[in-house]
Amino acid sequence: MLLKHFFIAKIAHSSYILAGKNSCAVIDPQRNVDIYISEARALGVDITHILQTHLHADFISGHMDLAQKTGAKIYVAQSAQCTFGHVPLSEGNTIELEDMLLKVLETPGHTPEHLSYVVIDKSRSDNPVGVFVGDTLFVGDVGRPDLFPDIAQELAGQLYHSLHDKLLQLPDYVEVYPAHGAGSLCGRAMGAKWTSTIGYERKFNTALQILDKSAFIKSLTENMPPAPDHFSRCSDINRHGPARLAELPVVEELSVIQFKERMSDPAVVVLDIRSYHAYAGQHIPEAWHLDLNGNFPTFAGWVLPTDKDVLLVADDYDKALEAITWARRVGVDRIVGYLDGGMVAWAVAGFKTRSLNLFSAEDLHDKIAGDFDFVLLDVRAPLEYEDNHIMGAINIPVADLRTRFNELNRDKTTVLICSSGNRSSLGTSILEQHGFKDVHNIAGGMTGYSAAGFTRECRACVNPHGSRFFTNFSEVKRHWDLE
Repeated sequence: MLLKHFFIAKIAHSSYILAGKNSCAVIDPQRNVDIYISEARALGVDITHILQTHLHADFISGHMDLAQKTGAKIYVAQSAQCTFGHVPLSEGNTIELEDMLLKVLETPGHTPEHLSYVVIDKSRSDNPVGVFVGDTLFVGDVGRPDLFPDIAQELAGQLYHSLHDKLLQLPDYVEVYPAHGAGSLCGRAMGAKWTSTIGYERKFNTALQILDKSAFIKSLTENMPPAPDHFSRCSDINRHGPARLAELPVVEELSVIQFKERMSDPAVVVLDIRSYHAYAGQHIPEAWHLDLNGNFPTFAGWVLPTDKDVLLVADDYDKALEAITWARRVGVDRIVGYLDGGMVAWAVAGFKTRSLNLFSAEDLHDKIAGDFDFVLLDVRAPLEYEDNHIMGAINIPVADLRTRFNELNRDKTTVLICSSGNRSSLGTSILEQHGFKDVHNIAGGMTGYSAAGFTRECRACVNPHGSRFFTNFSEVKRHWDLE
């Protein structure tokens, strides 16, 4: 038995190859599947099994591409009602892979159709060695059950039983192989470690210390982080089988004239992926802005319109290709063009541009202390805002600006702040699309503002992968009266 782990930053997705001497399984594959084919070739094994723990909500899976390229069978929960060719699985089924036996557990809670795969290496023992838990159990956390709001309470109850009656019945030494790590929004406070053991999680996972079922359900259905828009789309795309990458549009390199002509189509939007500093200096009016250096895929899936083609503005063609790869991972498949020569070519052609001011932490502090009349708009998530914010700041999470912009006065100077400058730059682009003329961004965000000594550190800013709810195990106990 050989286990290989693959991790994608930004979406914090973990996938695995489980290999024997001649064959292997890929568990929860990413959309770009050549990495598994190359690894299998290096190991001298054939990919014969594709195992899905559940219908992933935060990314488009690569099961269709991988099956087409390798001939491997796709294994997925019978209850998922997938419409592509697959082997349906339910509780008690087993899968044999050379000397390994995988036992199927139904572990609903994060999603209704969730499975876990318990691995037994029969060449060594009849006892389990590991378990692929998908998004049921994480390092330091458990899967969120609120992605289906209408049945969130029911799913939270199912999650409790999946954890306590199934996974925690495994021996303490069994290794835990989750599908996500720190940075994913499929949980709320995952640890940065990729794997764990049942025993360690039993003892130190904060959610597992809440033994009262009602309290457990309450803890996972209140004050949860917002769920991005694509979470409600990706599951269904994965159920029906995503388009294969080879079927997606070829991205054209467009001259300035061609780019401008394509922009005139109301079914087209422009997306600027340069740094927020470059975007502030000069950009195409009403372009969306998503800094490729930030959490680009999550916010691309979250805010970009799904019914329009997308034209890219980037520093160079390689950056455009990188953005396309990230976008397709979250189901943004309609990027059709790229501005050849970038903003330099646009400016040389004499076409209209806009710019906005970038304020430093000191600039902002001086304006707050002085008589500068402005609205300070904090576009972080509510839990970040509650942890620490500047007095007088209005909190509207950046994705909500698409619908809540009318709560603001277009005639007022509006200064946006987030944790670093990335989300607030996205916010300025959204407001500009809705007729706001006088918008500004805070470079460095709350991280810079606290580093300059004007406020205490924001726990979420300095430790973005830590818990938004409890600072340590003792607080968990006090919060739920467990002592």
